[in-house]
Amino acid sequence: MIAKRIDVLSESLTIAITTLAREMKANGQDVLSFSAGEPDFGTPDVIKNAAIEAIKEGNSTYTAVPGTPEVLKAIQTKLKNENNLKYDVTDIITNVGAKHSLFNIFQVLLNSGDEVIIPAPYWVTYPEIVKYSDGVPVYIETSDESEFKITPKQLKNAITNKTKALVLNTPSNPTGSVYTKEELEGLAEVLKGTDIIVLSDEMYEKILFDGLKFTSVASISDDMFKRTITINGLSKSVAMTGWRFGYMATPMKEITAAVKKLQSQSTSNINAITQKASIPALLGEANNDIEMMRKEFEKRRDIAIEMFNAIEGLSVVKPSGAFYLYVNFKQITNDSVEFCKKLLAEKGVATVPGIGFGAEGYLRFSFATDQKSIIEGINRIEDFVKNYK
Repeated sequence: MIAKRIDVLSESLTIAITTLAREMKANGQDVLSFSAGEPDFGTPDVIKNAAIEAIKEGNSTYTAVPGTPEVLKAIQTKLKNENNLKYDVTDIITNVGAKHSLFNIFQVLLNSGDEVIIPAPYWVTYPEIVKYSDGVPVYIETSDESEFKITPKQLKNAITNKTKALVLNTPSNPTGSVYTKEELEGLAEVLKGTDIIVLSDEMYEKILFDGLKFTSVASISDDMFKRTITINGLSKSVAMTGWRFGYMATPMKEITAAVKKLQSQSTSNINAITQKASIPALLGEANNDIEMMRKEFEKRRDIAIEMFNAIEGLSVVKPSGAFYLYVNFKQITNDSVEFCKKLLAEKGVATVPGIGFGAEGYLRFSFATDQKSIIEGINRIEDFVKNYK
C-alpha cells in the first residue's frame, strides 16, 4: 500500500525522543528533557508585534512563491550587511524552515547514484533527504581530537567522479563545532576546478561563544560564492522554531528556477504572516534579544561542560557555537541507544543517542533550557553512570 520510496527514510530520533519525553511528562512522570533543539525563550516582542500588525492589515493572502518583495529585500540586506554576500533578490527563496530548503534542493539536484559528502557527526536529516532523493550519502568521519571538523585531505579523499555536493554545517548540530575562516579556505582550495556544489547550513550563525566571529562559507572566495547554496533561517537564533521561516540563496539561476518550480507545485509560498513578522528580525531589530539569549547559552554551556568533564567515564569537547554538547561515553559502552533508553527509563533524563547523528558512543545534550534543570539533569546522569550495568 505504501510507496517504496518512503522505506528509505528513518524516523527522526530527535523528534521521536522529544515526543516520548513530553508524553511521559504529561503522564505525571518526572522527566527532564535535553533532546529538543529548541530555545526555551519566547519570540521577541518586536516580531510578535509585527505579526499582530500583519494580521490587522489583512496579510492573509497568497504571496509569490519565493516570498514577498519586502521579505526578499530584507534577506538580501541581511546577507549583504552581516555576511558580506551580495545576492540579487531573484537569487533568494523563502522556505518552510531550513529543512524544507534542503528537501527542495536535494530533490532538484540529485539523480540516481549521485554522491553527497556529509561530515559525521551530522544533523539527522541530511542523509535521510539525500537517500529519499535517490542520492548516496558519503560520510567523512571526525572525532573529538579534530573538534569534529573535516580536513582538506579528508575532503580530497572522499571526492569521486560521482560527487555532486558537499554539506557543511557551521556552527554544527550536534557538536557545536565552528569552522574558522582559515579552515574554510583550506576546504575551498580542494574544491577548485570541480563542479561540486556546497550546501552551507548556517542556522546557528548567531549562537557563537568566546568572542568568535562567524564566517559564511560563500564569503570565502568568488569561486565558493558561485558554487555555494547558503541556507539559513530564524528558528534558533531568534527563537522562532514554530514560525517555520527558512531561506536559501544562490547565484546559480538554474537551481533557483528549479526550486521555485518544485515549490510552486508543493507548498507554494510560506505563511504570509510569518514573512511579514520576520522582517524586523532580518533587519536587526531583535539583535538585543539575540545577544541576551546568546549570553545565557554561553553561561549554560560553561556550567554543563565543567560538570560533564568532572564525571568519570564521560568527556565532552567544548563547543564554540550552537546549544549542544556531544558527550563521549565510550569508556562505559558503545551502544548509544541502550544507554539513552536506560537513562530515560531509570533517571527520567531525555537525550539523543549519538548513532542518530552518525557517531556511536555519544549522546547529544541540548542546553537550551534553564540552569536549574541542567544542573539537576547532569547530577542524575552522574548517578546513572556510577551505577551503569
